[in-house]
Amino acid sequence: MRQGIIFAILACALWGGTIVAPWFIPEFNPILISSVRFVLYGLISLVLALPSLKKLIKKLGKADIYKLIQLSIAGNILYFACIGTAVQFAGITMTSLINGLMPVSIAFLGRGEQSSLPFSQLKLPLCMVALGLILINFIPDVFLGVHSSTAQRIFGMACVVAAVGSWSWFAIHNARYLKESAFNSHEWSSLMGIMTGLIALPAAILTVVVMPKAWFLQQTTQQWLTFGAVSLFLAIAGSWVANALWSASTRRLPISLGGQLMVFETLFACSYSYIFAGRLPSLLETIAIGCILGGVFWVIRLYMRVQTLQKAQV
Repeated sequence: MRQGIIFAILACALWGGTIVAPWFIPEFNPILISSVRFVLYGLISLVLALPSLKKLIKKLGKADIYKLIQLSIAGNILYFACIGTAVQFAGITMTSLINGLMPVSIAFLGRGEQSSLPFSQLKLPLCMVALGLILINFIPDVFLGVHSSTAQRIFGMACVVAAVGSWSWFAIHNARYLKESAFNSHEWSSLMGIMTGLIALPAAILTVVVMPKAWFLQQTTQQWLTFGAVSLFLAIAGSWVANALWSASTRRLPISLGGQLMVFETLFACSYSYIFAGRLPSLLETIAIGCILGGVFWVIRLYMRVQTLQKAQV
């Protein structure tokens, strides 16, 4: 279990970076950012899987392909498109904080899992996490640096809510399927990367034809270089490495506990935003972060206690 927790936290540290990344390239449409990221992710996954590709294809069934399509869209393409749009319209901080509702959403959806704790035991720590998220929304400068209209900000926040729903669905179904499938976490991560790339490529071509203005807005050479660097980070660290770490964590942890650890994505993203803003969190922010962390570690302790009792009975 400890190893699974470490893998999950490392994945969240990288995913926190993917929330911040679109902030560096505001000149580019989220559709373009998402498309390039996942095409590169697919290429990288394909190259790394080449030595065992024939073996993987032979093991693939129709149900596997159908599930990979669903998971690739929900957990990668749709989720990041919503997050990228939210960052540009609602800002890093607000996007990170609403995205922090993920633990509550995943814990609720995964409450029927056999290895999960009863939802009644999770109520208090989840309330503590929710309190932290509520407190931090009272910060006056939560929209600091965001140059968008009220309507755009509301649209951005709606995109984050959609992202939370999309990734929560992905987390539950991916965990359940992976635990029952014939693939290990590395193989499943590679297959998902390849499938994501296959879906993203025609989507990218279609947007060039239908919405050319979404791609080319007279960006400078320096802006394109920055875009290239950010895209590589998103594809390698934010997609391939992070997804591999999360898949490895999924095999070792109950779904609802993994959902609690998703809050670290929010905390890492907020930390990165503080670093880029060159400031420390305020007292209210510190209290809110303390509530969030306290709730998460409370849940971890509950699971550790159950695991210890189960070992003692054996």
